[in-house]
Amino acid sequence: MRRKLLKMLNKNARLSIADLAVALGETEAAVANEIKVLEEEGILRGYKALIDWEKMDHSYVSAIIELKVTPKVGRGFEEIAERVAQYNEVESVYLMSGTYDLNVVVKAKTFQEVAMFVAKELSTIESVTSTATHFVLRRYKELDVPLAVKEPDERGTISLC
Repeated sequence: MRRKLLKMLNKNARLSIADLAVALGETEAAVANEIKVLEEEGILRGYKALIDWEKMDHSYVSAIIELKVTPKVGRGFEEIAERVAQYNEVESVYLMSGTYDLNVVVKAKTFQEVAMFVAKELSTIESVTSTATHFVLRRYKELDVPLAVKEPDERGTISLC
């Protein structure tokens, strides 16, 4: 039940206990208890709405920033990752394999705010040796949710005959 419950909540965290119980073939009490245990064990870390900010009047700019860092002796990448994660602008921090060390997802109101955050905050951290910023131009899918709705083609057809 645990894995299926988690998949269902991941897809739609607004499902009621009753709906989850029916889909899982369990009692509501059993499902409620399992959710409580998952929360207590730190497996379920929170519930969050997925917002398509492009549809809002005041949209945000997102950027993916690659950080190359020098790890601290005895702490590895943990210390720097924890420090970066503390900034309000930072949505996510991932340790990566490959050509850079940390992947940092940042959100701000403008391109300039992102650029200034990178220049004044991230790049000035002692362990950071280089940064590369990639601005997100459009989201097509996020957290398994399709965001891009195909716009109808209003141009019509052209006949060459």
